[in-house]
Amino acid sequence: MNIKKDDNVIVLAGKDKGKSGKVIKSMPKIHKIIVAGINIIKKNQKPRKQGQKGQIVEVTMPIDVSNVAKKK
Repeated sequence: MNIKKDDNVIVLAGKDKGKSGKVIKSMPKIHKIIVAGINIIKKNQKPRKQGQKGQIVEVTMPIDVSNVAKKK
């Protein structure tokens, strides 16, 4: 895997095709990376304490290394 943390990459496939960003985290064992601002999903979060409301949070999910390329 030749993409490392702090590299600038461009997305080649998927819903965010054409977007670019900086690699936040690299996971070489599973061939995935997390890119800032790419592959964001909305996730429902249950209330942690009684009386607290649940909420919808945006989470950045990993993307496969084969779907990105280093930006020059």
